[in-house]
Amino acid sequence: MTDSSPERIMDLGRRRAALPDRTSPGPVRTVLYRDGHRERETGTVAEAHQVMGRESGLMAWISMSMPDRDQLTEVARLFGLPGLALEDAIVAHQRPKAEVYQGVLFLVLRPARYDTARESVEVDEIHLFAGHDFVVTIGHADHVDFETVRGLLEAEPRVLAHGTLAVVHTVLDLVVDGYAPVVSELQDDVDEVETQVFSGDSRASKRTYRLAREVISLSRAVEPLGAVLDGLMEPLSRHPDRPRERPDRYEVVSIAPDPFAPAQGRRGIATALPFRIPAERRGEMHHRLRDVADHVAAVRERVDGFRQLLQNIMTVNSALIDQAQNEAMKKVSSWGGILVVPTLISSVYGMNIEPRPGFHWMFSWPLALVLMALSSLSLYVVFRRNGWL
Repeated sequence: MTDSSPERIMDLGRRRAALPDRTSPGPVRTVLYRDGHRERETGTVAEAHQVMGRESGLMAWISMSMPDRDQLTEVARLFGLPGLALEDAIVAHQRPKAEVYQGVLFLVLRPARYDTARESVEVDEIHLFAGHDFVVTIGHADHVDFETVRGLLEAEPRVLAHGTLAVVHTVLDLVVDGYAPVVSELQDDVDEVETQVFSGDSRASKRTYRLAREVISLSRAVEPLGAVLDGLMEPLSRHPDRPRERPDRYEVVSIAPDPFAPAQGRRGIATALPFRIPAERRGEMHHRLRDVADHVAAVRERVDGFRQLLQNIMTVNSALIDQAQNEAMKKVSSWGGILVVPTLISSVYGMNIEPRPGFHWMFSWPLALVLMALSSLSLYVVFRRNGWL
């Protein structure tokens, strides 16, 4: 564990100066672990850093909820978090990704939840920094609770003994498992909107569009996770355990496809992920990550199915609306045609032109009325038989 210079960490460019401070940061918890067991909880991040400097074999887990700039930069200064990743963590609103900066894994995840009251999908954001002996979990919403993750891992010290990768895996697992109830609720919503469309509900179009936007938002949260997990799994099966040396210069690398491979012929690529996994534990972690990847694939398949189904529903709804408009136009046109004939007869009868044959005939007025009635009735019968009325 090495401190980064304040200049390298704090220099985030001019844009950072314009960023608003968060007015109500949440609590920061710092717990130290040894071989999967809780060693102690420190009052501050600085205290944990001092203890780790005196004692070896410790892992620090720092959990933060809606942290402000000062809290993040203190952690960055003590644990060497890279400035570019720190800027992303401050600004938030990132797409899911996994990158290695200066030997530190930076992971962005977008957990989802279903708001029953509003019948809508809400997508949140969490960030995670992981080195070989520390992990920093950051939640950007009030309801993001890392204590659930902590409780699960502390109940299984053998798993937590895998180190920071165990925390990464458990966070990923809970985020992906959280998609299942969202997908289930979306299935109900899609079924309901399908019923609305075929029942002629006028609100169906608006709800279908809103559902489509929610499905797209969920898809953007799920889609990148396949590549993230592939990048985490591949090194576990291909490369031996070896310490990670931090590069002397600032480097950025995508996690896929092979973060453990040497940087031969590839400029500016870091050489390894920041995890130290003993060979006997590598297979178990690979299996656990593969299970998460299978769940991601299942969620992606269902989300893609929703997108296709909603597209079909919108197409059918548009066709039904066009059909209804055509039916309305038929009725309007039919009644217009029925009214045209008596209007034509009355206009001819009312022309102020002399001489007008039959104008002074005593039966001219009754004949005109009978002619109007018969022509209108005939047109009504014809339109009715053709289904226009």
